[in-house]
Amino acid sequence: MIKIPPYLKKGDTIGITCPAGYMDAAKAQTCISTLQSWGFEVMVGKTLGSNSKNYFSGTDEERADELQAMLDDERINAILFGRGGYGMGRIIDQLDFTKFKKNPKWVIGFSDITILHAHLYTKIKTASLHAPMAAAFNDGENEFIRSLHKAVAGKKAKYSCDAHAFNKAGNVTGELVGGNLSLLAHIIGTPSDINTKNKILFIEDIGEQIYNTDRLLYQLKRSGKLQNLAGLIVGGFTDMKDTDRPFGKNVYAVIQDIVSGYNFPVAFGFPVSHGKENYALKIGVNYTLKVSKTKTQLAEG
Repeated sequence: MIKIPPYLKKGDTIGITCPAGYMDAAKAQTCISTLQSWGFEVMVGKTLGSNSKNYFSGTDEERADELQAMLDDERINAILFGRGGYGMGRIIDQLDFTKFKKNPKWVIGFSDITILHAHLYTKIKTASLHAPMAAAFNDGENEFIRSLHKAVAGKKAKYSCDAHAFNKAGNVTGELVGGNLSLLAHIIGTPSDINTKNKILFIEDIGEQIYNTDRLLYQLKRSGKLQNLAGLIVGGFTDMKDTDRPFGKNVYAVIQDIVSGYNFPVAFGFPVSHGKENYALKIGVNYTLKVSKTKTQLAEG
């Protein structure tokens, strides 16, 4: 049974930390102001705008210690990450979730944070929120930012998008899991690995070579992750690259080819991505996916 953390109310505190790549503190100011306008208190960690001289927002120990403190601190009701990038996989096994299990809170982010979402789902049996992070607030308070607000406040989501030519129709219900494709492949065989049987899986990615996306999908296929899915949601694959000698297909055609032999419904072009279009999705929560010839609908609960 997946535990749902308490939803937030005005006056609750959201902690902001950077467990992976470096982020300039100035890039989080709009986010902080917006969260405060929503009625939340904000506690900012030292990893945001740290004095780090390399890619990371601090040493592995500094990043792990700050995240650990926020996981444990009962004054903090949710944790919003500044950015992803790379680094969560270096510290995930250092974290102790003993106190978090007793007092779970919403953990919010995407990209590299996929590892933490998967770990919370698989090992801690707690729901978390795949949603825009601090930098995304600089795009303005759009429907995707507002979806985060609604999600942490406990409102059930109901999203829809236009149909795609590659869609496979169907109507299914199941727990929602997923995130960044590269990270989902990366965690296979680790303690954070996800059991995808009867689940609705969503995937997205950024900046990959098309051939490498093909390889990542075959990793999911060969490891059985696609075998017994309830359904598949294909989000944005942004800034994709091709080799000098073209691979011969665009990324959606690659995905369609690999999943064509399965019977579950597939929805392409859903607004979950590294771009502005990135709806808040609750990992581990039941959703109903309806894919028709005219549109795709994803409804929580």
